[in-house]
Amino acid sequence: MIHFLSRFVQEDLSDFGNLDAADDMLIDVQTITDAMMTTAQKIGELGIRFALNLLVCWLLVHFFYYKKSRRRDYYFTFIVFSSAMLTLLYIMGNVEVGVGLTLGLFAIFGVIRYRTETVPIREMTYLFIIIALAAVNGLAPLYHVVDLSSAPHYVLGWGNVGVMALVNCLMLLLVWVLESESLVKHVTTKLVQYDRIELIVPEKREELIADLEKRLGVKVENVEIGHVDFLKDSAMIKVYYRLGKGESNSVNTVTRAKDYVG
Repeated sequence: MIHFLSRFVQEDLSDFGNLDAADDMLIDVQTITDAMMTTAQKIGELGIRFALNLLVCWLLVHFFYYKKSRRRDYYFTFIVFSSAMLTLLYIMGNVEVGVGLTLGLFAIFGVIRYRTETVPIREMTYLFIIIALAAVNGLAPLYHVVDLSSAPHYVLGWGNVGVMALVNCLMLLLVWVLESESLVKHVTTKLVQYDRIELIVPEKREELIADLEKRLGVKVENVEIGHVDFLKDSAMIKVYYRLGKGESNSVNTVTRAKDYVG
């Protein structure tokens, strides 16, 4: 046994420092780290990421969200939030801070900004979409190292750019399909302070709907009875009705002037 171990150690030491064909395939860590991106490459990478993200975000907000909601405040918020998110992810993704802290910072910012008001589910959905796209566009690898054995350097991988663009196009396509007039029944709501409380009983539901359609000028799909004030002979009713083509419902659930933001 001792003789076998002695031969093994001698053979291993005899091969120390010799490189064969298999050893040539090994990559030295220091060689990889020697590859540095030039300033022009960094500016070009940031330009590609920023331009693609801004274009996709603008298409989403302008042609899908704003076309129906007409909310200029969220229009501004979505564009700026997406651009700022991408810039921060790109810068912090190249340092030791890491992506986790970056996303945590934006979560804190989101809580500070949106905890003071009720954000509709549609706006929250679009906000999540633009954050996800900003993360993809800010972190997806675009450059790769070549010539590892001689002169390692970075080159732009157009295949990576194509994949990133494809992800953005798929998200645009998904939103377009889901927002299509032919696929989505645009049923919205309106809050009504109703004065004829004798019609709010279940047995007079059809008469109530007919009266609401006549006075509101819409085709009522359903109604919900809320707060009833017998002293003032009034009730709060939530009316469900179908939106016409091109119509929006940004203020349909607003009951006080101070709640409206133009």
